[in-house]
Amino acid sequence: MTRRILPGTPPVEITLRRTARARRYSLRVSRLDGQVTLSLPLRAPEAEAMAFARDKADWIRAALCNMPARQVVGSGAPVPVEGRMLTLRLAGVRAPEVAEGALLVPDRAGHAARRAEAFLKVMARDRLVAACDGHAARLGRGYRSLTLRDTRSRWGSCSAAGGLMFSWRLILAPPEILDYVAAHEVAHLAEMNHSPAFWRVVAGLCPDYARHRAWLRKHGQTLHAYDFSGRD
Repeated sequence: MTRRILPGTPPVEITLRRTARARRYSLRVSRLDGQVTLSLPLRAPEAEAMAFARDKADWIRAALCNMPARQVVGSGAPVPVEGRMLTLRLAGVRAPEVAEGALLVPDRAGHAARRAEAFLKVMARDRLVAACDGHAARLGRGYRSLTLRDTRSRWGSCSAAGGLMFSWRLILAPPEILDYVAAHEVAHLAEMNHSPAFWRVVAGLCPDYARHRAWLRKHGQTLHAYDFSGRD
């Protein structure tokens, strides 16, 4: 892959991705991190590809303008937890906890955002294990492992060996959204595809899945806007 700059105000970095599957030029602006990707056939001239991008410059910048603003997490900042907007506060607690409309972290040391992130990852694992155990039991299937990552391209995945992976940021979303993603990935234990048969399995585990799927498409990108890199 090659990176090029689309001139203008502001300049935009574009990743050129050559692929044998491409029959024409196509642009994609990631709703998760704003990365702009231009797919093109293997033998397509780069100059022609960039001319295509220039023709679409207004569309690209409009899509980027619709990206959610970065939210730096720190003491006093708002942060969503299971769909509720809480305030991150330093307090005389022994360990992080949710209480009185706030996410409290110990005030005896810094790194409030990092402490909050660690706490949310533990909460995410607990909720996802419970959800996956329940759905797997209803399906009569077992999974091999469950891991958390901070993925940008997907909310979850299921390997052929039965390993489940999820974005820990699902804990920021309402509980029913996390439950839907758990059901989606557990359903792959029965159908390793996205066929009509697969969606029937999902519907059996989570009847209202279409509404939750639509929520993720509309609001999921905002969950990635929260920056836990550290500000006290």
